[in-house]
Amino acid sequence: MATAIGRSFSFQPHSLFNSKTMDKPSPAGGYLWFGSATSGAGVTPRCRRICVAAQQRPTWLPGLDPPPYLDGTLAGDFGFDPLGLGEDPESLRWYVQAELVHARFAMLGIFGILVTDLLRVTGASKIPVWFEAGAIKYEFANTETLFIVQLLLMGFAETKRYMDFISPGSQAKEGSFFGLEAALEGLEPGYPGGPLLNPLGLAKDIKNAHDWKLKEIKNGRLAMVAMLGIFVQASVTHVGPIDNLVEHLSNPWHKTIIQTLASS
Repeated sequence: MATAIGRSFSFQPHSLFNSKTMDKPSPAGGYLWFGSATSGAGVTPRCRRICVAAQQRPTWLPGLDPPPYLDGTLAGDFGFDPLGLGEDPESLRWYVQAELVHARFAMLGIFGILVTDLLRVTGASKIPVWFEAGAIKYEFANTETLFIVQLLLMGFAETKRYMDFISPGSQAKEGSFFGLEAALEGLEPGYPGGPLLNPLGLAKDIKNAHDWKLKEIKNGRLAMVAMLGIFVQASVTHVGPIDNLVEHLSNPWHKTIIQTLASS
């Protein structure tokens, strides 16, 4: 067990331990660089915090040392960065926000696809399958008008988000959002809050909302993987996810992903 722990967590003695007491024997025997079992002498407070965090922190692959720049303080940080994309602190800040936005869009997308597909399959509505919805002509506006309106609205929202990322809190200043700044609060970049975007008040104290952040990013990552699965599913079967589910349930042993890919 000691050998396994030693392989999993490599410490730097000069930064974690008090070098003045490392080689001094304790009155009870042994050396003070591990500290007394009762007093903890010779162990710096920073060492104690890091040791406790290392012992309690889960990683994406047990026994693998996470990169030093992923210290577990970010929500959903399990030490996964095989390409080293987060080595630069500024790039890491941007990737955190990019993942958060993509996760939220994926959750909304999954919800929209499943609900509309369910309505279509049950005959409750004549909604087209999700990958054909963009080609549908609507009576209340033509395609060009809808595209321009969406471009303006999304462009405005994304510009405000980017400006808040560059200068945190700048978009909460009076007069920066048509007098609605108080309704958004601007808890921190990526978490605007307020009654509009946090109506239930689940994370008013954003500094102590780590559990809520973790739940959101976990569900968001699951939604992104699910979205990729739906893309592949639609490309192979040319039907929606509810149709695929119904077909699988009708013959579970012979209507699986293996048979579907083999016959495509």
